[in-house]
Amino acid sequence: MLLMKSKKIIFALSIVIGLVVVLVYSLGKKEKIKRNDTYTQYVDPLIGSGGHGHVFVGANVPFGFVQLGPTQLDGGWDWCSGYNYSSNVIAGFTHTHLSGTGCADLNDILLLPFTGKTNLTQASYHDLKNPESATKEELENSYGSLFTHKNEVVKPGYYGVFLDRYKIKAELTASERVGFHKYSFKQNDQARILLDLSNGLGEDVSTACLIKKTGSKTLVGYRNSKGWAKDQRLFFAMEFSEVISGIALYDSIAMVKGFQSKGKKIKAVLDFKTKKGNQILVKVGLSPVSTENAIENIKAEIPDWDFHKIVDKADKKWNTELSKIVVDADTKKVFYTSLYHTMIAPSIYNDVNGDYQGADKKTHKATGFTNYTTFSLWDTYRALHPLYTIIQEDKINDIIQSFLAIYDQQGRLPVWHLMSNETDCMVGNHSIPVIVDAYFKGYRGYDVEHAFEAMKKTATSDRRGLDYLNKIQHIPAESINGSVAIALEYAIDDWCIAQMAKDMKKIDDYAYFTKRAELYKEYFDKTTGFMRGKKKDGKWTEPFNPLYSDYDKTDYVEGNAWQYAWLVPQDPMGLIALFGGDENFTTKLDALFDHKEKMAGPAIPIDISGLMGQYAHGNEPGHHIPYLYVYAGKQWKTAKRVRDILEQFYTAKPDGICGNEDVGQMSAWYVLSSMGFYAVNPANGIYVLGSPSVNEAVIHYKAGISFKMKAVNNSKTNVYIQKAEYNGKPYTKPYITHNMIVKGGELKLFMGNKPKIEFGKKEEDRPK
Repeated sequence: MLLMKSKKIIFALSIVIGLVVVLVYSLGKKEKIKRNDTYTQYVDPLIGSGGHGHVFVGANVPFGFVQLGPTQLDGGWDWCSGYNYSSNVIAGFTHTHLSGTGCADLNDILLLPFTGKTNLTQASYHDLKNPESATKEELENSYGSLFTHKNEVVKPGYYGVFLDRYKIKAELTASERVGFHKYSFKQNDQARILLDLSNGLGEDVSTACLIKKTGSKTLVGYRNSKGWAKDQRLFFAMEFSEVISGIALYDSIAMVKGFQSKGKKIKAVLDFKTKKGNQILVKVGLSPVSTENAIENIKAEIPDWDFHKIVDKADKKWNTELSKIVVDADTKKVFYTSLYHTMIAPSIYNDVNGDYQGADKKTHKATGFTNYTTFSLWDTYRALHPLYTIIQEDKINDIIQSFLAIYDQQGRLPVWHLMSNETDCMVGNHSIPVIVDAYFKGYRGYDVEHAFEAMKKTATSDRRGLDYLNKIQHIPAESINGSVAIALEYAIDDWCIAQMAKDMKKIDDYAYFTKRAELYKEYFDKTTGFMRGKKKDGKWTEPFNPLYSDYDKTDYVEGNAWQYAWLVPQDPMGLIALFGGDENFTTKLDALFDHKEKMAGPAIPIDISGLMGQYAHGNEPGHHIPYLYVYAGKQWKTAKRVRDILEQFYTAKPDGICGNEDVGQMSAWYVLSSMGFYAVNPANGIYVLGSPSVNEAVIHYKAGISFKMKAVNNSKTNVYIQKAEYNGKPYTKPYITHNMIVKGGELKLFMGNKPKIEFGKKEEDRPK
């Protein structure tokens, strides 16, 4: 009897142990996708720092005003951020940078720790890997240092490098409004720090500067400049951990007496008494309004001198943001670096007390919202802002309130706004689709009527070709360069306004903007199958070569007729009809990707990169194109094109982005597409299915609400969706909606190595 009981106990225990093993195994498998990882470990900020990526390299926090990082000698276009992986020289460390732009600016307030001789000028750019290109004398009489990448450490919220020339280890971290430096001097020399306000980047030229010593360990000042941002004003305050034993002020290279200096090329050399191995720490607070506010920003954000604490805080802030999407993938490094890139800008643009400088150059108070700057809207309305509606729920209303504040101050919505300046870079009025997308997704934390007024007034002004739309129904090619691109972008904006007008029961506005939205058809030439420039008299511009591109001298903006034939994301079905139906449309689309001839023209824009045939992934107007097959009932073709792009144009190398990162747009495309979907229409809440490169993704929309995408049998060869399930039930549509994501649930995509022709083919299943 006892034996039988023992056997039963043993048997029962074995079952329990078995269940525990199964449970542990299951938990272990789930652990891959649980929200408890250190996601910053997968981020490599050097991805995109080579080639034409132009990404920021340095220390910052998500959406921070401060981007503190190295600035190199200006080698031209590929140094738009101030850094390119190919260079081996650092001129100093600056507190503002752009990321992924095609224009250069900022790189304000340069600090360089050094020892020995004082040099007050930067060397001109040379290829220092080729010493013959720079004279020894020039290098000896200029400031800056060689460095090697093996002595460089870059991770979210931290940058460290060893300056070979001075034998100094420089480390950087940051809060939202304060840069934090740590300099370790290895030699028993007098420690010195250069502060240079004269140099910016690109066309940036200082117009008025001030450096003022206010205490034994403190400086304040400002730097005003003109460049891409025509009137930038930046105030700063500096606190040093050690007493400044000596200060020499300069206007260019001429010494200035006293403890303060004003001018256009103001510099300071600070001396410190240190011993071997000593460290000097520097806190630099920035403000768009005043030195007093800069001081308060330091007090609020970094009140003490614990450098590593701020590094840890920055890491935690990044980890919190990155954990909003948890993926199981072999490409985690590319995925999380891309996600990281989507959160460098827009940048906070108000002090801790809410003060900021408006577009009218007056001081305003951001009451009830955070004010932002750095809006690259021609790029980012396409994917970055739709992504924000999924993972940055708390920032959407603030961004729109920032738009409306700009509207109130300059009389129209922002186009490309930077540091309270309208640069008017690129075309369209693409704050409009951002507002409309947010509106229909339920974001209403702003004055909706005011927002509509702002959109309507902006879209009916007489600037940049808009005045022609009512007069002759098209923008004449002889009136403005890029007329086709401009008109097609306006049509997208007009469609968006029409939808919001309809929802708000503004019937007249709905009719007016619907009619204007249809004007894209005016540019379609059925004889060639391309969008073409049209003159005032209605005749097409001649000669016509769809491969031709020449910066500002054609009917297209950074592209050619092949690339602009598809810019109707608001009405793909209407575009298909223009081509004569599904088959004609598909044949033409295939020809785009498979085209063998090269582009033509005397000055082909360098922005046209990442070419697959004539498809240019490196430039934003084409980002929706691979997904257009779905509207013609051929989702499998989209799947193949998308997977090819993901694998070919995004890698874990310094040149791993095929074009300008463009302030998060290139990366947002990757984040969305790698999860298996993309917003073709930027403002209708529909995400078209492609081919996920991750095996599993969990989007944490908000506390308690998550959306899961699982690619079953996913691999490099299994790129085609065979069938889909949503919350355990068959799902036949080749798209998902925003509501599906924000309500939470699970989408399963069953993948295979052969096209499933029937998936998404039925007209009733296609996106509208």
